[in-house]
Amino acid sequence: MSAQVVAARDDLEVGETLKLELDGADGSLVEVALVRAEDGEYYAVNDVCSHGQVSLSEGEVDGTTIECWLHGSTFDLHTGKPLSLPATRPVPVYPVSYDGDNVLVDVDAPLAAHQNV
Repeated sequence: MSAQVVAARDDLEVGETLKLELDGADGSLVEVALVRAEDGEYYAVNDVCSHGQVSLSEGEVDGTTIECWLHGSTFDLHTGKPLSLPATRPVPVYPVSYDGDNVLVDVDAPLAAHQNV
């Protein structure tokens, strides 16, 4: 499966998130946090915190990071790497592209899945 249309460019305000469930090529559902960061760009990361197994889309956005609401771990939206404890493992980051006013996410081609930290 290729990139899927998930939103329009003006659907989210800066600093907002949206929880998505997208179809993977293998038929699985992939939970994604779509984030419009403070730089105005959209980012897509796996919605499950690598530490606490809770939804990152419920967290706070600061610059180009997202904070897990449960234990406070922050993740870089570019790389998925944790920037603060207690998380020590990255979350997958998915490519975001634009087609006119549409925002697309490709969950089958993670940019930063399971990187070594």
